[in-house]
This record gives sequence, C-alpha cells and structure tokens, in this order.
Amino acid sequence: MRPRGNVQFDNSGRVVLVTGGAGGIGLAICQAFAASGATTYAVDVSQPEPGVELPAKLILGDVSQREDCQRVVAQVVEEAGALDVLVNNAAIQPPDSYRAIDQLSPAVWDKMVAINLSGYTYMAMAVAAVMRKQQSGVIVNMASAQGHRTAREVPAYGPIKAANLMQAKQWGVELAREGVRVVSVSPGAVGTPLLRASLAQQGGEAPLANRHPLGRIAEPPEIAAAVMWLASDGASFVTATDLEVDGGLGAFAAFADPFSVTTIPGQNDH
Repeated sequence: MRPRGNVQFDNSGRVVLVTGGAGGIGLAICQAFAASGATTYAVDVSQPEPGVELPAKLILGDVSQREDCQRVVAQVVEEAGALDVLVNNAAIQPPDSYRAIDQLSPAVWDKMVAINLSGYTYMAMAVAAVMRKQQSGVIVNMASAQGHRTAREVPAYGPIKAANLMQAKQWGVELAREGVRVVSVSPGAVGTPLLRASLAQQGGEAPLANRHPLGRIAEPPEIAAAVMWLASDGASFVTATDLEVDGGLGAFAAFADPFSVTTIPGQNDH
C-alpha cells in the first residue's frame, strides 16, 4: 500500500470548548484537541457513557438555555483566561422526528429548534463577545449533509441544519474584521449513537452506507480531523463557508430513496 500522508496539529496553549462533547462526534473532537495539547472543555447535559474516558473538563449544562451558555463560557474564561475555539456540536435527531410535516409533533419541533438552532446562537452570543476582545478565535458549527439536500419525512433536522450553515456564513461576515473566523462542517452519515438510534428510519446500515459513493458510514475521528484543520492556521483564509465531509454523498445524489414509480401522477389513472 502506498503512503497516505499524515497531518499533525499543535494546539498547545489554546482553549477549546465543545458542546455535546460527552459522546459521538463531540467526544471525538474533544479527544483530538486534547491529544494535540489544547486545554479542552466539554459542555453536555449528561455524563459520558460508562467506560468512556472524556479527555476534557466536563461542565454540565443545557445549550437550549441561554443562562447555561453564559455560565459555561464565563467559567471557561475565568479558569483558562481565554477561549480560542468553540465547536457548536450539540444536536438531536430523535426517531420520532422522522415524520411527514403534518405528523410532526410540535413538542419535537420545539425541542429540536431549542437545541440545534437556538443552542448554537446562544453559545455564539457568549463566545463572540470574548473573541472580539481577544481579536482572535474560531467558531465551528456542526451542520449536516441534510442541510444541503433532503429526503422524505425529515421536516425538522434538515431545515434546522440549513440554518446552521447560514449562521456560520452570517457570523463569519459579521466577525471577519475582528480576527474571528466562523465555518461549518457538513458530515454525511457518521457512526454515532445518534445515528444508530434512527437506523431503522433511515433504511438500515447497509443501504445508508451504500448511498455514499465511498460505500461506508464515516467514523467520528474523520469528522474531528476536518474540525481540527478548520480551527488551525492551515485554514487561516477560510471563513463564512462550509466543508462537506460526506463521502461523496452530495456529488452523487442524496439521502433520499427513489420514489416508487407507482406514485408518479397519472401512472395508475384508468
């Protein structure tokens, strides 16, 4: 096998905060930053799963509550003296969100907006003020391939993730002359507890993997690697844009299965 190359990051002295950092992609991001020397904090509503070691200081908090976001950021700055990277990662996509729009529970919609959209905003409100004073910093929004293209029975997650993309663009423009970069990352399917909880709604693991040209589901460290690059000086001229880390999904088609030919208008008219 030919050499593949390797990238190494040095985040010594940097302070990083990852929302939803106790598991899934957030945990992988915490692991990557901590391994590269960063002082790493995670905010989450719960502890890591038993047996999982979190290489970050965990602060319990709910990002859907603005007061929690303010408290968490204040604690990080008080303890570490700065905040260099925010990764907005905390998000939910419960199985009961896979519904047609007229069958979606308003309670599910409200909860997803509160965490996946307002949570990103509340964290950015608190962090942007710190980064303005520093005249430096990077904010990374975890978006999704579903923010770029859609399928049936996902009326909440995709539209909210599309808003996460626009948040990064707007904040990136807003803060561009303040020394602060803002970007987003759009993964395809990633092997996390969040995904595995809804595999049945997505057609099963093999069909879901097959929708990606690379023929597999991503591993969380692959997404973390993209975040690490975007947060580094290697991406110093990258802001207000998105990086799709989706195994070719966006170039090929979409998450959606084809419609049945029996649903073509007029197909069954007699």
